[in-house]
Amino acid sequence: MATPQAPYIGSKTGNVDLDEAVFGEAFHEPLVHRAVVAELNARRRGTASTLTRGQVAMTGAKAWRQKGTGRARAGALSSPQRTGGGIAFGPKPRGYTVKLNRKERRRAMRAALSVHVDRGSLGVLDTDAFTGPSTKQAFEILSGFGDGGRALMVLVDGEENAALSFRNLEGVTVLRAREVGVADVIGAARLVASPAALEQLTKAAVAPAGRGATAEEGS
Repeated sequence: MATPQAPYIGSKTGNVDLDEAVFGEAFHEPLVHRAVVAELNARRRGTASTLTRGQVAMTGAKAWRQKGTGRARAGALSSPQRTGGGIAFGPKPRGYTVKLNRKERRRAMRAALSVHVDRGSLGVLDTDAFTGPSTKQAFEILSGFGDGGRALMVLVDGEENAALSFRNLEGVTVLRAREVGVADVIGAARLVASPAALEQLTKAAVAPAGRGATAEEGS
């Protein structure tokens, strides 16, 4: 099996050899789906809250007497069907966390990265070419790579010139390597990373050596 590769984009030419253990992973749709759901749920604040009829600041007395008014019977003004009344079955603060163990998360990340290698949408950016912020230079580099669509730019600390250059482009998301999740990778049509960021992504997607590492996880 050929070693997976990703092309340089920008000033450099040629290809970068990739770790087959990471970028040669078969796609596991159910696993990737669980990882994406877990990440998106973790981003939800879960702070939505409504007042029940017992919590609204309103009298609990009957709106009018039961009989003799010619109108329908009415209870407290705080009932849910009345304006200003409480909310029936409304949201309350809750957590949306979905459990996903580290082994599953790493494997899902490998599968997501491998998708970009398979379809040729993974590029490696030489950030040294940016001597200063230049949106024009960033646009020219990105417009010549891939078939268009949303792009995820993955960088590391110290590559601010490149980050400032790409962040104003429409349809481009700039993230630090430590911030990237499976949902970010799989949701991008194009994935561009600096060599240092690519190295961090590779390390994050493999099992750590020693305790907890298994042969199956690295397969």
